[in-house]
Amino acid sequence: MAVYSLPMTPARPAAAPAGSPRAVGEGGERPLLVLLDSHGIIFRSYFALRDVLTVRHTGEPIAAVFGYANTLLSVLTELHPTYVIAAWDASEDTFRKEKDERYKAHREATPDDLLPQFGRVRSMLDAFRIPVVEKVGYEADDVLGTLAAQAHEQGLEVVIVTLDTDIVQLVQPGVRVWMYRPYQRDYVMYDTEAVIERWGFEPERMVDYKALTGDTSDNIPGVKGIGEKGAKALIAQYGTIDQMLAHVAEIEPKRTRVALEQGAADALHSYEMATIVRDVPGVTLDLDAALLRDYDREAVEELFRELEFRSLIPRLPAGRRIEGA
Repeated sequence: MAVYSLPMTPARPAAAPAGSPRAVGEGGERPLLVLLDSHGIIFRSYFALRDVLTVRHTGEPIAAVFGYANTLLSVLTELHPTYVIAAWDASEDTFRKEKDERYKAHREATPDDLLPQFGRVRSMLDAFRIPVVEKVGYEADDVLGTLAAQAHEQGLEVVIVTLDTDIVQLVQPGVRVWMYRPYQRDYVMYDTEAVIERWGFEPERMVDYKALTGDTSDNIPGVKGIGEKGAKALIAQYGTIDQMLAHVAEIEPKRTRVALEQGAADALHSYEMATIVRDVPGVTLDLDAALLRDYDREAVEELFRELEFRSLIPRLPAGRRIEGA
């Protein structure tokens, strides 16, 4: 599992560490598509930095915008992608909420001081000429899953930038997850081997794991009485939820068997809720739109100066062109 530092105010971009993903897409390698989990980056950046980042002369809150800008510049510096797409949540009304009104129902409303920052991020993406993809009725996770699947089928390397462990289920050969950690100011690159090292099971089993343990952030119930240790033991022995239920009479210890017998419906429901859709209708990978090319440097610099992101300006791609793979 590779860990890379994420500089907040560097004088110049840091050299890539040994084993850096920088080589992907260079020297005849396959082109690299980077997918940004936009709302995840925005929300986590906001909560990590909201108490320390405002525009001094106006008081405008800018924590989420700074975090997103910092992440984007790190992507360009460290990963050198050929293509970049920003996945976006179109609305809070999704097919998951239609199936279960409890889904994310415990979450508080978006803070008032965060709402205007979404527009600022969209303006920044427009200036970088990075397309935003969203689909009503689905979450950004589903957009990520769909675009990653299409890119993989077309022979591209894919890196998904996120803070959400749910996305780990999408990892496979050619598809990795760059897990941003705003508090540590670094990131971890997860391929299949790194996922196994971190969680003890293969990426596709993340859905089974969530089905058993639940997910408090999304209000997914899981199975009452089965925790992380028990879930990992069941996955190690049986693999999938279906296989666990097919052999439930054999499961030991008894308390785990009883918990799964009584919570079978919750397990299946939680599995469905935690599964990322990989074939969202109407979402199609547009590589021409996603190709990094000339960007509006003047607009980006103007936005950065207005928001007092002076430390980020030296990290902007030189000239008016973003040099990808």
